Amino acid sequence: MIAEMNKKIISISSKRQLTIPGAFYAKLGFEDKAECIIRDNELVIRPARIDSNGEFAEEILSDLIKEGYSGQALLKEFKNRQAKVRPAVKKMLDDAHKMATGELESMSYDDVFGEEE
Repeated sequence: MIAEMNKKIISISSKRQLTIPGAFYAKLGFEDKAECIIRDNELVIRPARIDSNGEFAEEILSDLIKEGYSGQALLKEFKNRQAKVRPAVKKMLDDAHKMATGELESMSYDDVFGEEE
């Protein structure tokens, strides 16, 4: 019975389009992109993953150089800061989803950026 709850037959349009059932969409955390993978004789569709391995690398390195890091200390601190990017992005996305669904009160422009000085 449980397996049947995770299965649904859906239609494919003449343009090869399909609609992900709402319950599946919500449960798996889809947003605006999906990743399609052929595995054996199956098509796997899952939420696109955010790859932050290279995100903000240039900005992080620039800041570290300005802060005086070099050599092995630069490499160590870069790895440390780079490791914090993915969790920060995930928290931002989780908070945005909670705000969109009303689970969390949304923030104003001033809450986010503060008042101009």
